[in-house]
Amino acid sequence: MTSASNKPAIIRTERGLTIAGTRITLYDVMDYVISQYPPKFIQGLFELTEAQLKAALDYIEANRSEVEAEYQQVIRETEELRQYYEEQNRERIARISTSPSPPGLEAAWEKLQASKARHLLQP
Repeated sequence: MTSASNKPAIIRTERGLTIAGTRITLYDVMDYVISQYPPKFIQGLFELTEAQLKAALDYIEANRSEVEAEYQQVIRETEELRQYYEEQNRERIARISTSPSPPGLEAAWEKLQASKARHLLQP
């Protein structure tokens, strides 16, 4: 997809298909397209111009199967990385959670623990 000045609006970078002039990938946009967010919301969220958003949506529509296949690959890789880092940090997180509160911050530490407990109880 190219703009009126013949510069590509969607480019391939090391991050994948990206909106030219930004660090926003089409996969970022796809999260919201799939969830059926309105275009104006997506535009505001990523601070895109109307032309940038239109180029992204047009590219997704014109190349739907390719973009969806790459998007699914990104989702799989993201999940694999999340699991890897969760496993790598499991012992460290357990050790930190059982450590005593820092000296002088006992009241703040208690508030934090109470907040965490309330959060865990919410449905």
